[in-house]
Amino acid sequence: MSTQNEAADAYAATSTETTEGRVFTVGGQDWDEFTNELGDDAHERVVVNMGPQHPSTHGVLRLILELEGETVTEARCGIGYLHTGIEKNMEFRSWVQGVTFCTRMDYLSPFYNEATYCLGVERLLDIEDQIPEKAQVMRVLLMELNRISSHLVCIATGGMEIGALTVMTIGFRERELVLDLFELITGLRMNHAFIRPGGVAQDLPPGALDEIRGFVALMRKRLPEYAALCNANPIFKARLEGVGHLDLEGCLALGMSGPVLRSTGYAWDLRKTSPYSGYEDYDFDVITWDTADAYGRFRVRLAEMEESLRIVEQAANRLAGLEGAPVMVADKKIAWPSQLAIGADGMGNSLDHIRHIMGESMEALIHHFKLVTEGFRVPAGQAYVPIESPRGELGAHVVSDGGTRPFRVHFRDPSFTNLQATSVMSEGGAVADVIVAIASIDPVMGGVDR
Repeated sequence: MSTQNEAADAYAATSTETTEGRVFTVGGQDWDEFTNELGDDAHERVVVNMGPQHPSTHGVLRLILELEGETVTEARCGIGYLHTGIEKNMEFRSWVQGVTFCTRMDYLSPFYNEATYCLGVERLLDIEDQIPEKAQVMRVLLMELNRISSHLVCIATGGMEIGALTVMTIGFRERELVLDLFELITGLRMNHAFIRPGGVAQDLPPGALDEIRGFVALMRKRLPEYAALCNANPIFKARLEGVGHLDLEGCLALGMSGPVLRSTGYAWDLRKTSPYSGYEDYDFDVITWDTADAYGRFRVRLAEMEESLRIVEQAANRLAGLEGAPVMVADKKIAWPSQLAIGADGMGNSLDHIRHIMGESMEALIHHFKLVTEGFRVPAGQAYVPIESPRGELGAHVVSDGGTRPFRVHFRDPSFTNLQATSVMSEGGAVADVIVAIASIDPVMGGVDR
């Protein structure tokens, strides 16, 4: 028995005492009750941990708040609680397998993670001009649908945190429609690994364009509901106007991008300033606002969903004229064997492709085996291709040593960069305003802690 007790004690937490003043455990009581307990020490600083388990920190984000009454005098971010080691893991996988890792970073906008990585690999391979038109249009279509679903989550969760529960319920209602489209096109609702070096995994399934057009028509009816609920709502505006203020000079100093930057009136959008994947051929506007606060960021995201619908509609019309066109680069030494079909055993190679490599061509079988197990080689060099994700500039710095695996991949994730503004937006405001400020940044910790 004594041996068992000793073994148990080895893992037991030991008691410690703080050397920096009294420690208070705050439960569910009113804040006034807590401050009254301080008595003569009320002038001393109170440091509160908000998160990493707090539901309003948009993932496992820890905020260390120093308070004076209800006023935040200092705010700091503690990150790293969701660290996945994705960038390091990619060094031990083939170039194509890297897509299955990076798609899991910013899990609310997986197609953007895939796209920036694949654009970097394609630049190193020098095949940017060889990507089929249909693959480029499908990439744009999926990314803009993803922008809508990501903004819906931002608006829905931000509304929930300030008590606008109807905004939350209808936001997730619409997001389900987008995820249904993702499932129809890629077979998965998230973590798709659908955009691959050289193109996309497979063609659109039958009936997909009709479903997409039906979604666009429905969203054009439902988006005005958000405007009616929020835009001129005095309670909603009182919680957001003037909160989390950060002007253009502050945004540029901190490297901010996305809706936070555009809410200052600066029309910086990489789809216009540095077009990629054929964005220069689409008609859409860059949305800006002039208040540089949480309300402006909400209005920017709401209007951006309208613009995304315009792009999705244009992409669908283009795809209608590309029936049967290829969706993967013609070079068979690069093109992943993606003749996929959905059968009784899930998704795999089509029977025609299996019949060809297993019974008709020994060369095709050898090629398939080498490409799948080892992968293709990428010329030595490095590339960085930034794109405009729902949260701002997202880029993959891809480095190759000439082998079949990445030498190094590092992502410039906008959530990580934008979190620098937490202290500037929060200090001087109330505790309740911290919730709104963080929600207006829209961080996703999977991208921060990748």
